Amino acid sequence: MKILVCISKSPDTTSKIAFTDGNTKFDENGVQYIVNPYDEWYALVRALELKETLGGNVTIITVGTAGDDSVIRKALAIGADDAVRIDADPTDAYYTAAQIASYAKANGFDLVLTGKETINYNGSQVGGMIAEELDLPFVSLATKMDINGTTVTLEKEIVGGVQVVEVDLPLVVSCAKGMAEQRIPNMRGIMAARTKPLTIVPAIDVNTLTSFASYTMPAAKTACKMIDPNNMDELVALLHNEAKVI
Repeated sequence: MKILVCISKSPDTTSKIAFTDGNTKFDENGVQYIVNPYDEWYALVRALELKETLGGNVTIITVGTAGDDSVIRKALAIGADDAVRIDADPTDAYYTAAQIASYAKANGFDLVLTGKETINYNGSQVGGMIAEELDLPFVSLATKMDINGTTVTLEKEIVGGVQVVEVDLPLVVSCAKGMAEQRIPNMRGIMAARTKPLTIVPAIDVNTLTSFASYTMPAAKTACKMIDPNNMDELVALLHNEAKVI
């Protein structure tokens, strides 16, 4: 089985976030990047579990520049067999999806996995766009996946319960919490990642459909007001006049 796992870089959650060029660009100075956790913990680890039980090959793919190679090596250290970097700056979700879909179409993968979203943009768009470009079924936010022959059984949470769906390979799946458990790369994996194949692929010509007009930081949190539990009138007045929730 040939599995393609889409990965993206994201700022470490401890990074100080700032913007530049009139708040139109993310300031990368001093930012430490990691593999997007949803891609790593759920999509990549589940792909490796499937490989261990069913056999096959796991390829990771990202759209990025040479500066992303260290992040790719971190993903290889977890256990992927090889990696592909499409040499381009990912300008928006559609551009990224079109680049990945072009490579996937040319190389005939049985299963394409993504994380449910990236922690820096929270768009949850790329997986569906890849499926559309490949004309394949798409199951989003899957929390469990099993494969029997060419039939894939997936579970996903819906309002009031869990939905179970069956789909034939090939297909595209976005993976959510519950799909797999995080793996920590060991020293052997880290050393092996240095020599695993990393193929650089030129980008195809794709129009960018969106652009970022500006970024703003969230409003600072206001101070917490402590109300005497016996002073119900003051609490009601604040909820009515300041919070405006009643």
